[in-house]
Amino acid sequence: MKLIVQIPCFNEAETLPQTVADIPRQVPGFDRVEVLIVDDGSTDGTADVAARIGVDHVIRHPRNMGLARTFARGLRESLIRGADVIVNTDGDNQYAGDCIRDLVAPILAGEADIAIGDRGTDRIDHFSPLKRLLQRSGSRVVRTISGLQVEDAVSGFRAYSREAALSTNVLSEFSYTIETLIQAGNNGIAVVSVPVRTNPVTRESRLFKSIPSFLSKQLITLLRSYVMYYPLRVFTALGVLLVVAGSLPVLRFLWFFAQGDGDGKLQSLVIGGVFVVVGFITLTLALLADAVAMNRRLLEQTLRSVRRLELDALGAAAARGGHEPRAPHHRADPEPLEAVEPMGSAAEAGRRAVG
Repeated sequence: MKLIVQIPCFNEAETLPQTVADIPRQVPGFDRVEVLIVDDGSTDGTADVAARIGVDHVIRHPRNMGLARTFARGLRESLIRGADVIVNTDGDNQYAGDCIRDLVAPILAGEADIAIGDRGTDRIDHFSPLKRLLQRSGSRVVRTISGLQVEDAVSGFRAYSREAALSTNVLSEFSYTIETLIQAGNNGIAVVSVPVRTNPVTRESRLFKSIPSFLSKQLITLLRSYVMYYPLRVFTALGVLLVVAGSLPVLRFLWFFAQGDGDGKLQSLVIGGVFVVVGFITLTLALLADAVAMNRRLLEQTLRSVRRLELDALGAAAARGGHEPRAPHHRADPEPLEAVEPMGSAAEAGRRAVG
C-alpha cells in the first residue's frame, strides 16, 4: 500500500524543509510513503526548495489558484500516482508530522474513509478567546448540517481513503474544509475525528486578512454548500415562511372585511397576496431544485466512475511503459497541468488509452 502526504504550498520556502523533515517515511500498514508538493504559484522558490530537499513529486501552478483548487489538484495527482491513502497537511509546519500515524489508523482499520485531525483548539495558546469561541461555534454548526461528529471542522490536517478522494469534488474557491465535510455527510461517507498535536506557530495565516473576512467567506461557503446538497429543505422552509407571512395581512383584511370595515385595508390584501404568491413559487422551486440535486448526484457517480477508468488506464499504461503514471492533458481541465517533473512516455500512452 502507498501513502502520499500532499502539501499545498504558497511561498513556503522558509518553513517547508522542517515540514517535510517531520513527515515519517515509514508508517505501519504502508509499503511506501511519498511526499507531494503542489506549489500554488509561489514567488519565493518553493518548488526549487522542494526539489532540493528530496520531495518525491513537485507540481507547480504557473499562477496562484487558491487553497481550494490546490487541495483538489493534490488529491488528483496523488490518485494518479497510485495513493491508497492521502494525507493533507500545511506547508507552515502547523501540524506535528508524527501524528500522521494516528491520523491514518482509522482508515487502515476500516473504521472510516476520512479522518480529521482535531487540534484541540481550546488548548492552543496562541488562539484568542474569541477565536476559540468562533471555532467551537463553527464546528457545532457544521456538525448539525453535515450530521458528522467532527470536533475541528476547519482543520486542514486530514486523511482520505482512495474511495473518499475519488468522491470528493471541490467547488469553492476559498477553502475546502467545510464544503468537503458537508459533501461527505450527504454522501454517507464515514468520518472520524482524531486528536493531533500542533507545533508552535511560525507565521500568521495567509488564508484570511481578518476574522470578519474569514467569517464572511466561510459563511458564504456554508450557505452555498447547504443549499447545494439540501435544496428541498432550504426552499421549502423559505416558501412556507413566505406563505405564512403573506397569510397574516390577508387574514387581517378578511377580518375587517367581514366586519364591514374593509375600506382602506386593501394594502394588506395586496402585500399579503404578493407574499403568498412568491411563497408558492418558492415551493415550486423547491421541487425543481431537488430534481437538480438528484441529477447532480447522478453526475457525481458518473464522474467517480470516469475517474476510476482514467486511473486504471493510466496505471495500465505505466505498467506497460515502466514509468510513473502521469495525468493526461485534457483541454477541458480548468486546472493548469504544468509540473516540475517532465512528461514521460507513460503519459503519452495514458492519453491514447484514455482518449
